[in-house]
Amino acid sequence: MTEKPFSRRLLLAGGALGAGAAAFALNADLVSRVALTGAGKLTLSAQRLLLGRGALAREFGEKDISPTFRVNGTSRPESEDYARLAEGNFADWRLRIDGLVDRPMELSLADLKKLPARTQITRHDCVEGWSAIGKWTGVPLGLLLTAAGLKPGARYAIFYCADELEQSFDGSGRYYESIDLVDAFHPQTILAYAMNNADLTVGHGAPLRLRVERQLGYKQAKYLMRIEIADGFGRLWGGKGGYWEDRGYQWYAGI
Repeated sequence: MTEKPFSRRLLLAGGALGAGAAAFALNADLVSRVALTGAGKLTLSAQRLLLGRGALAREFGEKDISPTFRVNGTSRPESEDYARLAEGNFADWRLRIDGLVDRPMELSLADLKKLPARTQITRHDCVEGWSAIGKWTGVPLGLLLTAAGLKPGARYAIFYCADELEQSFDGSGRYYESIDLVDAFHPQTILAYAMNNADLTVGHGAPLRLRVERQLGYKQAKYLMRIEIADGFGRLWGGKGGYWEDRGYQWYAGI
């Protein structure tokens, strides 16, 4: 694939984040409400009813940026593959986008940095009880999904990460997360490669992390390697849609 058609296709996709994306997101919203049960369904329904699907998380000014922003979760993946990528300044790293898409993609960090970006200063709320405000820059996830083209049946974006929180033969100890297409196409949902005007550090998820600003910190998956578009996540490990969800946390962690 040459760079020019690749860039043009993604740039054109930015103009398509309208009716088609909204239709996918509305369909995903309805499916998510049916699929979830109990408190998770109540939280999802209440927030989207009261705030609306496109409601924005509060954004702050430069003066509000926290002087210290704690590292949450893994501070550095232990795998040899990740170490090799980090030593090469992630020049060989690629983000895969596949699953229920018409045009599977592999994008380098350089590819992502050439695309239209969004910068937002938002508050990160951790389930452990602390908060911090940071400035994030990255590519809107909806732009990439529009360029990839969603197949009928697409409902969720599943994020596979490089960090493994516990050793396991079946892969269930590797971090993963998922969101529905409403949040995937939300304007503040970005794949961030920069924090506070500098490239992400390893502790904060280099080379790429998810920012889904209307949810708690454990949804902000770090060390992204692959995004799969799927019709569900029940087949994955504990079947709850994320590493911590498989261990009892809510799938929809709205704030």
